[in-house]
Amino acid sequence: MTDPRVALVTGAARGIGAATVRRLAEEGYAVLAVDWCAGPDAAPYPMPTREDLDAVVAPYDAARAYLADVRDRTALEGAVADAVQRWGRLDVAVAAAAVVSGGRSLWETPDDQVDLLWEIDAKGVWNTAAVTVPLMLTGPDPSGCRFVAVASASGTHGLFHLAAYTAVKHAVVGIAKGLAADLVGTGVTAVAVSPGATDTAMLRQTAALYDDADVTDLVEHQKIRRLIEPDEIARCIAFCCSPAGAVLNGSVVHADGGFPA
Repeated sequence: MTDPRVALVTGAARGIGAATVRRLAEEGYAVLAVDWCAGPDAAPYPMPTREDLDAVVAPYDAARAYLADVRDRTALEGAVADAVQRWGRLDVAVAAAAVVSGGRSLWETPDDQVDLLWEIDAKGVWNTAAVTVPLMLTGPDPSGCRFVAVASASGTHGLFHLAAYTAVKHAVVGIAKGLAADLVGTGVTAVAVSPGATDTAMLRQTAALYDDADVTDLVEHQKIRRLIEPDEIARCIAFCCSPAGAVLNGSVVHADGGFPA
């Protein structure tokens, strides 16, 4: 019996991160599900709990929970060390940790919101790559190793009253593209996946930023004309993580239902 491929997923307690943990585990991966399960004072809505994270991994024998803040590179190094101690390798990293904040024009957006989004949504992806990719490069099969950054449709398009969120998701796309360039010839690949309006707590928070808005109003911006399910994005991410996903190296995968319409 061959050893399972091993994945580390951040932002794993709910939403797309949680769906990705489930999808990879169901496809036979060993998965370290990483989340902070807490929130900084500037976070504009409740963060997931340790109970949420434990519930994600509970059904799977080869999935484990790990508490770490993606802003803390040392904490992420501990997560990587835990994965290697458990399973002896790391093949895949999915950087899905993110928060959303906004609801004002750029010039009215408080500095603490900009800093929060930069530190978690962009620098968190950078930190995740910095601690996982070197291990992939020295692992048993670099040609099968994948780094996937979860961006957003806003990483390509500007969104009303979400200038800071738009900026950091553009940065996530840039991190993935720059990383792919650094990895030329190594076999390890990097890709960004950009979801559209997906049925998550973050989307509900996004809708709450606008007066009298509902999550169903957001589907008007994508040709699919419905909310995307987290598992639909997770299936896309799982392909990017697979050996066959090498062909997507350096790409932005627009899993956005045709945004904008």
